[in-house]
Amino acid sequence: MAVSWRPPSKPSGRGGAAGPVGLIEETARLSRLVFSPRRRHLVRFSPKQVAHVFTDVLVIGGGIAGLRAVLSLAPGQRALVVTKDLLTLSNSAQAQGGIAGVLDPLDDFEHHTADTMAAGKGLCHRDVVEMVVREAPERIRELIGIGTQFDETNGQIDLTREGGHSHRRIVHANGDATGLEVMRALQEAVIGREGVSVWQNTFTIDLLDVGGACRGAIVDAPDRPRTCVWAKQTILATGGAGRLFRETTNPEIATADGHAIAFRAGAELRDMEFMQFHPTVLYIAGSSRHLITEAVRGEGAWLRDGHGHRFMPDYNEAAELAPRDVVSQAITEQIAKTNHPCVYLDLSHLDAGFVRGRFPHIARVCADFGLDITSDQVPVRPGAHYMIGGVTVDEFGQTTLPGLWAAGEVTSTGLHGANRLASNSLVEGLVYGARAGEAASAAAADTPDDFAVPGIASDDKAADADDEELNLTDLRNALSSLMWRHVGIERTEQGMLEATEQLEFWDRFVSNREFHDVAGWELQNLLLVAQLATAAARGRTESRGVHLRQDHPETDPAQATHIVMRSWDD
Repeated sequence: MAVSWRPPSKPSGRGGAAGPVGLIEETARLSRLVFSPRRRHLVRFSPKQVAHVFTDVLVIGGGIAGLRAVLSLAPGQRALVVTKDLLTLSNSAQAQGGIAGVLDPLDDFEHHTADTMAAGKGLCHRDVVEMVVREAPERIRELIGIGTQFDETNGQIDLTREGGHSHRRIVHANGDATGLEVMRALQEAVIGREGVSVWQNTFTIDLLDVGGACRGAIVDAPDRPRTCVWAKQTILATGGAGRLFRETTNPEIATADGHAIAFRAGAELRDMEFMQFHPTVLYIAGSSRHLITEAVRGEGAWLRDGHGHRFMPDYNEAAELAPRDVVSQAITEQIAKTNHPCVYLDLSHLDAGFVRGRFPHIARVCADFGLDITSDQVPVRPGAHYMIGGVTVDEFGQTTLPGLWAAGEVTSTGLHGANRLASNSLVEGLVYGARAGEAASAAAADTPDDFAVPGIASDDKAADADDEELNLTDLRNALSSLMWRHVGIERTEQGMLEATEQLEFWDRFVSNREFHDVAGWELQNLLLVAQLATAAARGRTESRGVHLRQDHPETDPAQATHIVMRSWDD
């Protein structure tokens, strides 16, 4: 993949969004990276080789953002929801902590805004933050209206506090299984809705663009022929990219597919160097990784190192309630200092009955490994959790590619800046899902019925090499290990240069091939996005938020800017 730098320029055009706040706003600029992917489409196709389906709105992804978008579509419009796996499997469904919103009379919008801005380390867009914070309570009440059962105390919604928040403003469900309950209610609201179809276990290979506008996608499923889904408007809500890294809280499906297909179609991506690492992931050798929610520390848990020392007060006055980037980096440093593979969460000083009632899911998971969270030290270490960077969108979820809208983790909205504040992600998905759904619905109503050009064909060249020559599992494991070592929590130019060279080597013999199943397409998407993230991280020669450069440990005010990535040049 060819890469070239472009000099900084002022933000312009739809999707560029307003610059950061304060003094930075007057000098906001963009650093541009232009890439040339090896292929526009991952598979070759022609009109006679595929089936064709037509709809008003195509929603790619069935998490919180995608399903909330469906609920904003106008009555009578046809919509198709395409999910890579089962509708019940998404990052949203696995979310533990909760949804942030100002519901306490002692709290206010200004406090929530200030907390979000402080966590974002100079890259949040104030207008976006204020909009999301202002709309959050309404979106939460809408969830209650469709049947979401949030935890209550004495008939009032129970609110908890998490790291970086100045007040208790996190609503939660079933103790520590908020995402599961929210998705249950959303799924019930969407399934059976008139005009809405859901295709599960359907992989979106690439977007279709005609005349410079997105007109749907080409999809593949085991139980139907390869299909061009022609849509007047398309909403991308595919979630994150945690599987780029060896240590992650994300499910197997989080392979950066949405980022990759948008980029290949010509949409702009932004802030791809910012991957948030969750500080506390259950660490037991040989087991899958399980998230230990931020709310555990919000309710008073302590972090101790391998010698039993409570170390967070040594790093930050907020101790365990410091923002995630601070806690993750402190844990990483303490692990290195003590030469111990992990640190430990200590809840033994808290009331045992309260702990079991508040965190039933975590208690069950730990019990499976012989750990009692009320008395035992729980081993944890950081893991890749949330991709802050993504497809650039405006306040309505519109991307830089006409006809394509996006919401949720696949986007870069300007809300999170350089570090996401805990529990701001689900509310972002709700707010932008609602806005993108409404805007896409209106645009679809204005699009004539003869919008599609089913004569489109792929002209990509592909090697006809035998797929069996490649061990895709081995390559994917090597990729995630490489990214964890060199583009993980701590980064240096030398390490990222090594990663760049290795990624380019793999890309030369992987990306020119045409695969015929999901495993190959996922690998190609991961390789593309790994290169984008690494290039962006090399371009930011400072430390800011979740981006820690050991060779550039200070924050540079001159770099309070977005790194924008495109597959085309102006």
